[in-house]
Amino acid sequence: MTRTPLRRPQTRSRRFRITLTDLLWALIGLMLTIGGTLLRASMLAPHFVFAGAPWIWTPQSVPLHFLGVSYQIGAVLLIGCLGGKNAAVMSQIAYLALGLAGFPVFSQGGGIQYLVSPSFGYLLGFVPGAWVCGYLAFKAPPRLESLAFSGFCGLFVIHLTGIAYLILGSMLRWVNLESSSVWQAFLTYSINLLSGQLAVTCAIAVLAFFLRRIMFY
Repeated sequence: MTRTPLRRPQTRSRRFRITLTDLLWALIGLMLTIGGTLLRASMLAPHFVFAGAPWIWTPQSVPLHFLGVSYQIGAVLLIGCLGGKNAAVMSQIAYLALGLAGFPVFSQGGGIQYLVSPSFGYLLGFVPGAWVCGYLAFKAPPRLESLAFSGFCGLFVIHLTGIAYLILGSMLRWVNLESSSVWQAFLTYSINLLSGQLAVTCAIAVLAFFLRRIMFY
């Protein structure tokens, strides 16, 4: 009587797998992030003018109000909602690599000197923020509320990384705060920009919702 050898239980591979679709979305995400850095986020705030009878529109009644931020973070979150975590992470790693290599893709140019900038921590946060947003966006059906939640979580991770970079950099004295303090830098890069970034995140959730409906996934 021969014994049959015991077979080891098959386990699924958890390796980081990159597909052609991931690469395509990563390239789109990189282009969107670069382009979003150059575009100021604005919103329509129409003013209705009562002219005796009905409400009428005039060219002066539709001004654009600048939200104080660009579409940079919006592009990071959008590619997470559309391309998933792998594509989102690759696009932001490529974005950081281009900027640190000297290409002027950041809001104030580029170069290795950006490592000592107080804002670099927020740029560094694009990588985990994009991963979190992309991970959560595909854990549930693409409803508007789930996509908005994914975007808010990604935005939270970006700010958390930026704040941690500020605190650690000031303690180790590698972040150049010039004459400002950590608190002032926190106000400048987090508190003062948060309302505009929240508005952009809401808009991105709506856009991602309709795009995923159109693309049937």
